[in-house]
Amino acid sequence: MTEEMQDIAVEGAAFAKKIFDDVREFSKDPVAGVSRQGYSAVENKVHEYVKEVGKTLGLEEWADAAGNLFLTLPGEHRDLPAFVTGSHGDSVPQGGNYDGLAGIVAGLTVLWWMRRTNYTPYRDMSVLVTRMEESSYFGKAYVGTLAMTGKLKPEDLKLRHRTKQQTLAEAIRESGFDPEACVSGKPLADLKKFAAFIELHIEQGPTLDSNKTKRVGVVTGIRGNLRHKLVRCIGETAHSGAVNREFRHDAVLATADFLMRMEKHWIHRLDREEDLVFTVGVLKTGDSAAIAKVPGLVSFCIDMRSLSMGTLERFHEVLLSCADKVAKERGVKFEFDQMLRTEPAKLNSRLVARIATTAAENGIPYIAMPSGAGHDSAVLTNAGIPSAMIFVANQNGSHNPREEMKLEDFMQGVKLLWKVAEGFDTEKE
Repeated sequence: MTEEMQDIAVEGAAFAKKIFDDVREFSKDPVAGVSRQGYSAVENKVHEYVKEVGKTLGLEEWADAAGNLFLTLPGEHRDLPAFVTGSHGDSVPQGGNYDGLAGIVAGLTVLWWMRRTNYTPYRDMSVLVTRMEESSYFGKAYVGTLAMTGKLKPEDLKLRHRTKQQTLAEAIRESGFDPEACVSGKPLADLKKFAAFIELHIEQGPTLDSNKTKRVGVVTGIRGNLRHKLVRCIGETAHSGAVNREFRHDAVLATADFLMRMEKHWIHRLDREEDLVFTVGVLKTGDSAAIAKVPGLVSFCIDMRSLSMGTLERFHEVLLSCADKVAKERGVKFEFDQMLRTEPAKLNSRLVARIATTAAENGIPYIAMPSGAGHDSAVLTNAGIPSAMIFVANQNGSHNPREEMKLEDFMQGVKLLWKVAEGFDTEKE
């Protein structure tokens, strides 16, 4: 390791740790973990906090009409499109501190290092702090970047909060932004001013953390998804002691039957080496359910992900067909809400190769791997912005309060990001 790399590893780690600790402290959930709902007072506080960090570094500040924040270190050639990095500032309910925030802190740490070493980039370098990447509160992912790229739809504003009487439009307005501007169908930022977007993110899975030497991932693609925020199985509520099996329309057993059949279909596709994951993250009986009642209502959600939209569409057809069969056999009815669709993302191959080459040249062991989770990079690459991702190892998964990340692993990713940024215009200089 060179003296320069040692310095950024040690001094940069202290700079990064303070940001992680500060944001964790003011976004703590009273039960567990952190809760930073998109378009809320807490997410606003994240943005205000990083603005203050930006001021200490002398960065330029600009936000689009949806509240996506750009903090920019001016380069030598300001007429060129910018090298952009960053991620989202929100979290899932009672989630971990590093999902999203790691990408913001990585970018700020690189800009801190540039200031620290009096380094002026060839072109502007910006840290992008996006709004509401997580779908947990309103059932819609990537709201900030979809708005920024002109892809958020008017019907999305009608989506309702998971636990309270609030629409997405109301949440955006209460956070100080105009929801109608977010669904104008026009980009809210000049997308031609992005030379590249590189998002550093925790892996959120076990692959990197199970490897003793390769703690960094070079991401090759991002899975898309098809989702139903609400599926209802409607049966018939009855007395648990007075109705025999043949007369029952049990919503719980029908739902269980349906899901077990879908798991068998999933396994069949995995055996055929199709890329697919299938999840039911929420399942509950009706509010009036009781120990002495045959349940007449079950509600649940469905999340399907794959690198192939064709695989998802075919599996969704199986889903509907399977639900119809179970409904007829058990005398129940399945109701599906509007399907939410996110396309898979093919990251920029030249940018992915550049990251891999840079890692090898700087002695940073890595694994080339797809991303099972969705990210803002997917929206930006589908909007025509050359995009790529760097993963860093983390512990205990993600989207839970036990999520952890070792700072030394994070700094490996930061070093790689710095070296990619530094060498981005080598051929031009």
